Amino acid sequence: MASLYLHIPFCEHKCIYCDFYSVAPVESETGHRSLEGRFLSALKMEIELRAEDQRFHEPYETIFFGGGTPSLLHPSEIEKILNLLASRFAIQTNAEITLETNPGTVDKEKLRAFRSAGINRISMGIQSFHDEDLKFLTRIHTASEAKQCVRDCTAAGFENVSFDLIFSLPHQTLAKWKSNLEQAMELQPEHISCYSLIIEPETPLFHMIQLNEVTPIDSERDADLYEFTIDFLTSHGYEQYEVSNFAKLAASGKPNFKCRHNLNYWNHSHYLGFGPSAHSFWKNERWWNISDLTPYIKQLDERTLPLAGGEHLTETQFMEEAIFLGLRSEGIDLEQFRRRFSRNLSTENAFIISELIQQGSARMDSGRLRLTAKGYVLCDEICQTFH
Repeated sequence: MASLYLHIPFCEHKCIYCDFYSVAPVESETGHRSLEGRFLSALKMEIELRAEDQRFHEPYETIFFGGGTPSLLHPSEIEKILNLLASRFAIQTNAEITLETNPGTVDKEKLRAFRSAGINRISMGIQSFHDEDLKFLTRIHTASEAKQCVRDCTAAGFENVSFDLIFSLPHQTLAKWKSNLEQAMELQPEHISCYSLIIEPETPLFHMIQLNEVTPIDSERDADLYEFTIDFLTSHGYEQYEVSNFAKLAASGKPNFKCRHNLNYWNHSHYLGFGPSAHSFWKNERWWNISDLTPYIKQLDERTLPLAGGEHLTETQFMEEAIFLGLRSEGIDLEQFRRRFSRNLSTENAFIISELIQQGSARMDSGRLRLTAKGYVLCDEICQTFH
């Protein structure tokens, strides 16, 4: 089944490490509709135009509102978008519908309204439970506000709450990172994403490092923190199902909490992206939208799709991606891979696979080659060894 992604580009503040496309919301413009209103009209037009293409009429099992900060929108606008999607696409009745949310942009009442609008999963950008870390990252919330936001999600009726944490901050110690994870466990989220701080080009953090205002953590300490994260979370009832993602183990008869939307990305399932900078993938075609709100709106006002570029994946590119995405998530089904690409990885890469298993970096699991916690640490390097 397929997925839908909607990029909501508004942020109250651009954090120093973020390279996702976003702009500050504008309440009004003299003689014009508000920027938010113009964007929403354009977004709805993009949905209408895509829905006219019969290729995209297949069942959709996930919808994801990302950004930016989608929780800045009023719940009634989210509801209108969901109603439009339901009227134009075949949305499954049990679809996973996620809203990215930042503490400080919602309260219990607004969260209840999002739940009533149809959102059934919250993905929250917490990043740290230490105020000095949040100040360094230029987040707009405090640690106490983050904890209250998680509790408000539960009170509002959400039974699937995820949040993000960032490790390998400059000068971060193992004890301080452990404290973050311990505070996370007190809140018992259904899902946790733990990311190493990445220095993205042209971000404020990148320039701070160039000016020697900030010294990034070294790779050895980064690896130590990552391995500790895996050990800690798996020992506290979470399953690592991707390099950075951990889902609470499901009780008997209960659904698991792996993010179905992300799994679809990693499985090469189809997805359509709407909004500035959004990407789409269908069969062996990938395309992406303009990363600029003004021309995005202008083109859709003229009923033109706001494409910035695209590519046709060759069979070799498709296969390389299947190896990379498979190893960084739930593994490669070797028989399925052989049928799809007419390549036998287990014989063509027998020595590599044997070495990985002997080193404890990989294992065979019912015909599926999967990395272990030790292997996840070296995922990128391991992927490059396959041919």
